[in-house]
Amino acid sequence: MDESTDAGTGPGASAGSERFLADAASRGLRVQLVERRVADSLEDAARSLGIPPSDIVKSLVVKHKDGSFLFALVPGDRQISWPKLRSLIGVNRLSLPPADVAFEATGYERGTITPLGSTTAWPVYADRTIAGRRISMGAGQHGYSAFVDADALTAALDAVVADITEPN
Repeated sequence: MDESTDAGTGPGASAGSERFLADAASRGLRVQLVERRVADSLEDAARSLGIPPSDIVKSLVVKHKDGSFLFALVPGDRQISWPKLRSLIGVNRLSLPPADVAFEATGYERGTITPLGSTTAWPVYADRTIAGRRISMGAGQHGYSAFVDADALTAALDAVVADITEPN
């Protein structure tokens, strides 16, 4: 499956990828949904997609100390800088929740999480290094990735784009 779309759903789409595609379409965001094999590592996933690991963007669910959540969009070759993210948000405590809590917060399983189509529209914080690039991200369903223009994505999500990561 290699489908460019700005509306509707593709053949074989699950409820998760359908939510992803419907939300992207409602925001006027153009995405390309691609089927991919299960990968053993970030490097393996990047090879299978024909891109560098830095172009795979992880959508991480972060739990705020007040019990709410946010999304952090982090390039594959980087990790969250907790001091930078806490400072930006103005809190002294943030954490990565267990998989079941992340699922409850988004409606997506780990490995498929994306802000697009999340069951709750949590705030989005994107690392500044994704700006100006075409990225790959989770598409709401195992075995699929989505390519999207990072600038269009952050604009559509009204994301805060800032320095929130450090090298792995």
